[in-house]
Amino acid sequence: MATTLAPPPAAARARVPVPWLWRLQSLLSAYLPLLLMAALAGGTWWLVKNTPSAEDQAEAPPPRHEPDYRMNDFSLERVGANGLLRGRIEGRELRHYPDTDTLEIDEVRLRAIGTDGSLTLATARRGVSNSDGSDMQLYGDVLVQRFLVDASGAPLPTPQLVVRGEFLQALSNSEQLRSHLPVTIDYGGAHLQAQTFLYDHLHALLNYSGRTTGRFDVGPNGRVLSPAAPARK
Repeated sequence: MATTLAPPPAAARARVPVPWLWRLQSLLSAYLPLLLMAALAGGTWWLVKNTPSAEDQAEAPPPRHEPDYRMNDFSLERVGANGLLRGRIEGRELRHYPDTDTLEIDEVRLRAIGTDGSLTLATARRGVSNSDGSDMQLYGDVLVQRFLVDASGAPLPTPQLVVRGEFLQALSNSEQLRSHLPVTIDYGGAHLQAQTFLYDHLHALLNYSGRTTGRFDVGPNGRVLSPAAPARK
């Protein structure tokens, strides 16, 4: 089932209020810093590739599916032009495989800070990235959270948006987030469960296929609740 994020026809407004879809679309777009974090992961291979080797080999042996370097308990940071931290990627171990030119990270932890100060966190048991970071895949207990900040700039204790699943793929070139496995999305008073998930930022499209269910908590005014509009007794 595909749902565009433009205003739906009048017959559909009673079922899924238009403002909620617009808010969800804007929040999902905030996950795009994760795509930048994927590029940061690919940058580690660039650093190693351009580091002079101690010995020059006349003829390199054919690559095998064995890591040619490892990094344990590492932390890589990305700083913006203003000198402020924009993102960090951490993990228990990073491995590079020359035959596939991919990076694998155990217990990967991603942290991205938006231009508005909002904080996006992502964790998974394992992460896999291609050499340039344009394709970042998270596997196992994937948890992505977005936090707004208060007036002092500190993150609020409760996440505004949460995505859970066993797989999530971030494609930076096409600006897409996708999963071929079931995911759950929590936003305020809404809870969605979908068998597959695709968010296309360039085309402003949310796409679900298979059986999709949802629960929407409605306040006294008939609108879907959100963290910015809590229920009043």
